[in-house]
Amino acid sequence: MPRTTDADGSPVPQRLLAAATRLFAERGYDRTSVQEIVEAAGVTKGALYHYFGSKDDLLHEVYARVLRVQQERLDAFADADEPVDRRLRAAAADVVVTTIENLDDAMIFFRSMHHLSPEKNKQVRAERRLYHERFRALIEEGQREGVFSDATPADLVVDYHFGSVHHLSTWYRPDGPLSPQQVADHLADLLLRALRP
Repeated sequence: MPRTTDADGSPVPQRLLAAATRLFAERGYDRTSVQEIVEAAGVTKGALYHYFGSKDDLLHEVYARVLRVQQERLDAFADADEPVDRRLRAAAADVVVTTIENLDDAMIFFRSMHHLSPEKNKQVRAERRLYHERFRALIEEGQREGVFSDATPADLVVDYHFGSVHHLSTWYRPDGPLSPQQVADHLADLLLRALRP
């Protein structure tokens, strides 16, 4: 049975994910071997296959762990006892901040999603769809209440915002002039201004 922690106490799955994320970001998914991942993590191939069935599973988990956090946070914002415009703004800003905080993961995913098996690809698309549907429901709620304009279909509003989010990995730099929260505030404000009646 593989050890669950390494010599310094770090859980092996986290070490594997950290090594895979770094290598996928530096070299690309297709140019990174399983051997390179296990060497960087300081574990055996047996340990990798104990926790992850394949390199494909590692790629899926890189994305899934961020999406799980984002979904939990979106659910909390959506369920809050606040006016819909505040809930939407908080959710819109949060997805920007959490994407920037996990920029390597986002970059890897959008560059490498086509490497996922058809089954994993379908699973990821379903998970993303749930997130987008919950976000869209906030927009539709505001449109029904007259808080937001219904001149633009909610689906297009969602695509507009997430198009910006998905491109963050192509231009955002941690040493740039704007902090993650500043970028988030600007993009969330743009979204809310676009929705004003």
